[in-house]
Amino acid sequence: MRTTLSIDNDVLERARTVAAKLKTPFKTVVNEALRVGLKYVEKPAKSLAYKTEPHRMGLRAGRSLDNIQELLSQIEGETSR
Repeated sequence: MRTTLSIDNDVLERARTVAAKLKTPFKTVVNEALRVGLKYVEKPAKSLAYKTEPHRMGLRAGRSLDNIQELLSQIEGETSR
């Protein structure tokens, strides 16, 4: 089937280069590229779910979360701010 397409210059040159390199007709290269590209467009690659592994960090002996200001002063020092 014949149809008219507007192809960007960079895509046209790349298709011509591939056709020459493979010694394949330009039409074949364009049709194959469209087939591959349409499969990708129809079903984009699935991304992997982000997964983290939780672990207990705990506090050092003698420190407590009951008083955050006191904990910060112990960790950062009295003169920080």
